[in-house]
Amino acid sequence: MGSPQELGNMTRVQEFILLGLSTRPEVRDVLFAVFLTLYLVTLLENSLIIHLILTHSELHKPMYFFLGNLSCLEVSYVSVTMPSLLVGLWAGPSPMSFTACMTQLFFFISLICTECTLLASMAYDRYVAICHPLHYPLLMRPQVCLALSLSSWLGGLLVSVVKTSCIASLSYCGPNVINHFFCDVSPLLNLSCTHVALTELVDFISAIIILWGSLLVAMASYVAIGRAMLSMPSAAARRKAFSTCASHLVVVGIFYSATLFIYARPSRMEAVDLNKILSVIYTVVTPICNPVIYCLRNKAVQAALHKTLHWSRG
Repeated sequence: MGSPQELGNMTRVQEFILLGLSTRPEVRDVLFAVFLTLYLVTLLENSLIIHLILTHSELHKPMYFFLGNLSCLEVSYVSVTMPSLLVGLWAGPSPMSFTACMTQLFFFISLICTECTLLASMAYDRYVAICHPLHYPLLMRPQVCLALSLSSWLGGLLVSVVKTSCIASLSYCGPNVINHFFCDVSPLLNLSCTHVALTELVDFISAIIILWGSLLVAMASYVAIGRAMLSMPSAAARRKAFSTCASHLVVVGIFYSATLFIYARPSRMEAVDLNKILSVIYTVVTPICNPVIYCLRNKAVQAALHKTLHWSRG
């Protein structure tokens, strides 16, 4: 780490070079075709879910309101990270301006924080539905659902403003090569030529509040759901209750396992290949799987889809 005078004489990095998901030309073409297909399918699936929820009154319920929010989130999510991944696979290592990098980082942090709190809100919704069914219409009335949704989106924006401002204020003197397919927190901290202790502390505290906080809410909800299910008189009732929250539990497990491993630590992460693999899980795999896990296997959504297809054919 150089002295302030030495750092002041260095040229500030104006752009970064993203190495991409893979630097091997022989596999990039195949990966480009695969990820382009995944991107288009993800957009199609989530857009279909949003359309069905908006156009069918039988889906105007709290659970589907949150699923609609999740689909909007997934469309935004993949559209922030996937284009730079595809550019890297098509053209190889590619430049990205400092401003574009920080803009991508801002939206990425905002969306990942929003997803954390939104998943916690969905867990609370399932808790109320199973543990307090008689009070469900009151506890999950439209005003409450809207407040939970807005707090998720606004909370994500607030956290992102703080974290991105801290990272953008660091000095980057070179090298400017990011071994990743998008501008992420850990690779940028690794490139900084100034002290990052304060930024790492902010990153760690936000991870505690957002990641661990929302995970604890989700875990508490499912512990209460588990207790309620054990006290149910019949196996049929237990199966029905489990079926209403099993899909959410699967997605929560996949999402939090990957994100906590990467972000819930104050230190810089050096295992870049593992970092990229885990990033693919929550930036590519979960957005394409969520509509299938949550909605397209749901009987009410399937009925709405059949109606829509019937009307279009008619």
